[in-house]
Amino acid sequence: MLKKGFKLYSILTGTCPKCQNESMYLDKNLLHLGSVLKMNEHCSHCGLKYQIEPSFFYGAMYVSYGLNVAVGIAAFIVSYLIFHSSIKTSFIAIIVTLIVLFPIVLRWSRNIYINMFVTYDPTTKI
Repeated sequence: MLKKGFKLYSILTGTCPKCQNESMYLDKNLLHLGSVLKMNEHCSHCGLKYQIEPSFFYGAMYVSYGLNVAVGIAAFIVSYLIFHSSIKTSFIAIIVTLIVLFPIVLRWSRNIYINMFVTYDPTTKI
């Protein structure tokens, strides 16, 4: 079970990386595609400003690229090597998987990126 204090907890739940008490996102539902990346300005519990500097989350594009490559490779391995599909079917499986997991990868890339720069500190309060 994931517990507060671990970076993985903040990454998977999308909570503030500093206090892990509040969601960074305005809308927690990943199916609302129009608001997948809309974030709060700062954490109301510890006051952490999420947009650390202008264009901070542009760096998350590199994390997103890595996650998408990993997801694509995993989809290929499952499709081609486990289910013994043709190459064409395997590439269709990759495309479908990347489309379906698009909102999750977007959020996880932002979560991973901000957790690279902010550490958990349970003692911070406004």
